[in-house]
Amino acid sequence: MSDILDYCKGRDIHTFRAGHVLIKEGGQEGKLFVLVDGQVEVLRKDTQVSYIDEPGSIFGEMAVLLDMPSSATVKALSTVKAYVIDDALSFLGSQPEIALYVGTLLARRLYYTTSYLVDLQQQSQGKREDLDLVDKILAQLVEPDDKRKKN
Repeated sequence: MSDILDYCKGRDIHTFRAGHVLIKEGGQEGKLFVLVDGQVEVLRKDTQVSYIDEPGSIFGEMAVLLDMPSSATVKALSTVKAYVIDDALSFLGSQPEIALYVGTLLARRLYYTTSYLVDLQQQSQGKREDLDLVDKILAQLVEPDDKRKKN
């Protein structure tokens, strides 16, 4: 696929200072960000869960696609240059390559999350009292959304 940055050409690049919060956990701005330069951290409940510094990285897509509040805070660690896409759903739907890129990104995250949870579950055998939550999370990951709505 062509670089995601190619699809952003013609849009304004925004600059954010170190420490600036681009996305606030619980917020529902509906914006998508494409990193051009700099480093950001992803925080969930004030704990860093990811670090992003690769140009072309996208963040904010989960909240946009699910039409839900953001599940994490994204904060600039350095001066950051990024495309800020207000018309996120139109942008994501404008080219099949963009949808494939985001789908691949989300599938990769799900794969690593599920692998981590399975490893955690295997390590916790015999320690059930504290880790029943792992079983519940794994069940939600594999159970179809429409089946969960019926329960």
